[in-house]
Amino acid sequence: MAQILVVDDSSTVRNEVTDFLSSNGMDVISAVDGQDGLKKLQGDPSIKLVLSDVNMPVMDGLTMVEKIRSELNSNVNIIMLTTESSPSMKERGKAAGVKGWIVKPFKGDSVVATFKKMVGA
Repeated sequence: MAQILVVDDSSTVRNEVTDFLSSNGMDVISAVDGQDGLKKLQGDPSIKLVLSDVNMPVMDGLTMVEKIRSELNSNVNIIMLTTESSPSMKERGKAAGVKGWIVKPFKGDSVVATFKKMVGA
């Protein structure tokens, strides 16, 4: 069972983040959009952290977060990993229960300790 779910429509970003976290001892699965992410979170109760992009087809990341909180009633930690930096987007994320906001590009070394703490590793 995975500890971290990476949700991003870019296969390059998804693979880069997944590979980095895996090489740092974390169990990771990935999803291609918010709808896929929601489905995978529903199917794996061991997930403790979701890293998600905002702008994705089918279902965007913030809509996914809102559904996680309202439909799954989940307290999973959620961090947005995105190119979006607008204050209105960040406020929407905060209101939905997002714990953090990281603007791409992903610099894993600066956040790996925090991620490990969030998953209890």
